[in-house]
Amino acid sequence: MNRLAGVTSPYLLQHADNPVDWWPWAPEAFEEARRRDVPVLLSVGYSACHWCHVMAHESFEDDETAAYLNAHFVPVKVDREERPDVDAVYMEAVQAATGHGGWPMTVFLTPDAEPFYFGTYFPPEPRHGSPSFQQVLEGVTTAWTDRREEVAEVAGRIVADLAGRSLVHGGDGVPGESEVAQALLGLTREYDEQHGGFGGAPKFPPAMAVEFLLRHHARTGAEGALQMAADTCTAMARGGIYDQLGGGFARYSVDREWIVPHFEKMLYDNALLCRVYAHLWRATGSDEARRIALETADFMVRELRTAEGGFASALDADSEDAEGRHVEGAYYVWTPEQLRDVLGEDDAAFAAACFGVTEEGTFEEGASVLRLPGDAGPVDAARVAGVRARLLAARDERPHPGRDDKVVAAWNGLAIAALAETGAYFDRPDLVERATEAADLLVRVHLGEVARLTRTSKDGRAGDNAGVLEDYGDVAEGFLALAAVTGEGAWLEFAGFLLDIVLEQFTGEGGQLFDTAHDAEQLIRRPQDPTDSATPSGWTAAAGALLSYAAYTGSEPHRTAAEGALGVVKALGPRVPRFVGWGLAVAEALLDGPREVAVAGPVGGELHRTALLGRAPGAVVAAGEGPGAGAEFPLLVHRPLVGGEPTAYVCRHFVCDAPTTDAGELADKLGG
Repeated sequence: MNRLAGVTSPYLLQHADNPVDWWPWAPEAFEEARRRDVPVLLSVGYSACHWCHVMAHESFEDDETAAYLNAHFVPVKVDREERPDVDAVYMEAVQAATGHGGWPMTVFLTPDAEPFYFGTYFPPEPRHGSPSFQQVLEGVTTAWTDRREEVAEVAGRIVADLAGRSLVHGGDGVPGESEVAQALLGLTREYDEQHGGFGGAPKFPPAMAVEFLLRHHARTGAEGALQMAADTCTAMARGGIYDQLGGGFARYSVDREWIVPHFEKMLYDNALLCRVYAHLWRATGSDEARRIALETADFMVRELRTAEGGFASALDADSEDAEGRHVEGAYYVWTPEQLRDVLGEDDAAFAAACFGVTEEGTFEEGASVLRLPGDAGPVDAARVAGVRARLLAARDERPHPGRDDKVVAAWNGLAIAALAETGAYFDRPDLVERATEAADLLVRVHLGEVARLTRTSKDGRAGDNAGVLEDYGDVAEGFLALAAVTGEGAWLEFAGFLLDIVLEQFTGEGGQLFDTAHDAEQLIRRPQDPTDSATPSGWTAAAGALLSYAAYTGSEPHRTAAEGALGVVKALGPRVPRFVGWGLAVAEALLDGPREVAVAGPVGGELHRTALLGRAPGAVVAAGEGPGAGAEFPLLVHRPLVGGEPTAYVCRHFVCDAPTTDAGELADKLGG
């Protein structure tokens, strides 16, 4: 019996009609394996994962394969986005055993949840040296039946190895100028001067490393840091990784030139990049950065916003093409003939030159991904806008990619921060409203009556899985950004509530943090990963929010916890700066103070806007007027108007410069 009907995960629901007798991750599944004396097949993926769909179609929808699976295993299906803790623990085992990882992740477990055989995608027949999935199933069954002692020994050795891995978290204080300088040097060495970004193919959008570079430039004036950030953002904005018609970024580029993306669009990438482009505009005034920030924000609202006011997780990479085949990128790519069908000969030729569409194609089967190649020459902006609008309308008639409608707390926190700041910078109150509505949903549904964050919801119904550290850190980050923009102290209170739980439930000795709470389900290892990958790690997200909250409130426990957590950045920043970008951005805020800006005056007034546009790394902003303002924000206590005029106070560690009523002087104080 397939037990996935009625779950909240869209990914699991995609498998609810499989002939495989899937279980969700639950103690009952392992009890069943124990009762039947069979191993567990753990299959982990996510709804926008192309190869997850491929393996599902080839193997999990196949009656013969399913019959063998059901007879010899207890199959368990996990959405990695709902259970990042389960994913992290077994991915660590897969990577340790095979040297690589990825999704779909396929792991065979004992009934005690101990892993003993690993893989990712397995084809339906032997291919390129890889065994078929059926061969793997038969081999594991034989080993389980005939060599049980060997299986137990392997499983025990793997679990012992995982348990024995201790995390070196620095411990000797916070990152200083030396570590930050070494990190910058490391990024410079890995920087792709020709195409922007870092490293080779596949190339991922380095939003958090760019945030570090922008903050470093703001604090030190280092022009090289700003140049790397700006050139990387330009290359991505003009590449195929950016949707030149509808806005928003794909997950990554398969090549180093940013031409061909892996087409799924994730909420977290777009939230992080929207904020980065807004910050790049704040630093440079770039029209392109402004356009990309706003188009990305509008994409999130238009394509990912749910009926309840939250933001869906992802759009699929795959959709139906003109022949009805379900293929990757079909919604996004164009042939010259398709351009002619929509635009006519003249405009099609113009569009092909403008967007890099060639007869041979840049993708598959003669199709091209739209981009803005550097050799296109001067363009007629009005004509480009007209062509873009007509192509977008025509594309909208194509079958749309599927959408993963679950709301992930952490990623919505990132979206709240991005939309609140973008709305404030560019006078788009509608974006601030959308951020506020998402924040309301998190409080109403994800906190609910239990006073602990739930990881996901769908259709306004909370899921069953507890929030992990990244949920607490990113949601607190979003609430703090919303507090700064709206002047509503309730968001500061909610952030403090979440961060108190971080102190109580996620913090260990010496400043180290854990990804799961002290009272969470116990897995074979308690996950603990401080490295930033596609999103800020829970560790660095929490460090940043703790630091900001301490700046708002003067709370020593939160400041101490932030500094303790940043020990890991001191250790990792000089060695692997690409993988601790957000941690380095937080370190820049610490080195700058961060500055505390109190605006005694109207929310949305000139001084408040000037404060929000200040480039001082990680500066916190409180705005409000009247006797109740201090009750909302501790920063506003004893901050009177000067001469009856709105007044700004810029402080570090609650030691303040002379107050000012002049917006220009405030901008100078904040690097604006």
